[in-house]
Amino acid sequence: MRYYLLATALLAAPSPTLGDTNVPEERLMHEYRRFAGSTENAQALVQGLRNDTKVRLTAESEGNSASFKPATGTMGYGNVDTALSLAQGTLATHGIHRPSPEQIEAALNGGTITTKTGETIALQGILQQRASGLGWGQIAKANGFKLGELKRANPERGHGKPDGHVAAHDRPVKFDKPERPVKFERPERPVKFERPERPERPHRR
Repeated sequence: MRYYLLATALLAAPSPTLGDTNVPEERLMHEYRRFAGSTENAQALVQGLRNDTKVRLTAESEGNSASFKPATGTMGYGNVDTALSLAQGTLATHGIHRPSPEQIEAALNGGTITTKTGETIALQGILQQRASGLGWGQIAKANGFKLGELKRANPERGHGKPDGHVAAHDRPVKFDKPERPVKFERPERPVKFERPERPERPHRR
C-alpha cells in the first residue's frame, strides 16, 4: 500500500521544464551580472523578462536608474538568455561594454543611446523586434550576429560559480561586424573558333 501511494504521488508531481533544468535563474544571473552592472540588476532583468513584470535597474556609481515593462510576454529561460545576449551584443558593437540602465533599456525595449564619441543612435530594441513576430534567428541576422557565436563570446558563460564569484578575465568582449561575402566573377566562356572551309574539289569532265 505504501509503495502504491508513493508511486501515485511521484506521478502526480509536476515535472521540471526543459528551461528550468538547463538554464536556471541563478546561472543567468551569474552570466549577465557584469553586463547588468550588479547581481541585483541581473536578477531584475531575468525575473522581469521571465515573468513579464516591471524591470527596475539602478547604477550606484552614477546614481541613475531605469524602469520599464518588457515589450514581450512571459518567456522561458532559454528565450531570456537569447534576448540578453542580443542586447549585450548590440551595445558592444557601438563600443558600450558596461552599459548604464538607460542603455540596457534602449537595447531591449527600444530607444536612443549616446556612444563615447557623442554619436546618438536609435535602437529598435530586441524585445520590440520579438514582439513584432520575428524569430530569434531573424533578429540576430538583422543585427549582424550569429546566435551561437554571440553566446559563446560571453566571458561569464561556463566560468566560475553562480554564487557571486568573479571570473578571472575582465576584458570587455568586442563583437566585430560581419564582413560582406566576396563575390567571385564567373569565368568567361572560351572563344569558339570556326572550322576552316574545305577546299572545293575540281569537277571531273
